[in-house]
Amino acid sequence: MRDFRLVSDRIEDLSLTGAFASFARPVLTGERLMLSFRLPDSGMWVDTEATVARVVHGRRPGDRGRGLGVKFHDLDASSRFWLEKLLTKAPPTAPCTRPGRRDRSDQVMSLVKSSGWVRSAFGHALLRWFAK
Repeated sequence: MRDFRLVSDRIEDLSLTGAFASFARPVLTGERLMLSFRLPDSGMWVDTEATVARVVHGRRPGDRGRGLGVKFHDLDASSRFWLEKLLTKAPPTAPCTRPGRRDRSDQVMSLVKSSGWVRSAFGHALLRWFAK
């Protein structure tokens, strides 16, 4: 909010209350941001303010790189409606295991199979899962 510089140009994960995005410029936890993004498969733009809730530096084993978690402020009713509609169509993302946690790969695989969708290793394509 202080200098209107681009902090991120890619959202990795999206929910009704916030998002996780990769970042190009350093930011601090607690910083307020102006967030603007286009909903996938539509021409609808969402503009809102957000606060940086978490900064990931990519140093831990299992981290896929640097990123930041942001929490939305006062998402307007129209944006909230279209975002909720989009998210209900999207398949669930299987949780990733982190070092030091129990291995839940069998539970994750059953969740993915029951949903009928599998996210590719690159995260940008969805493949229909056909159970045998």
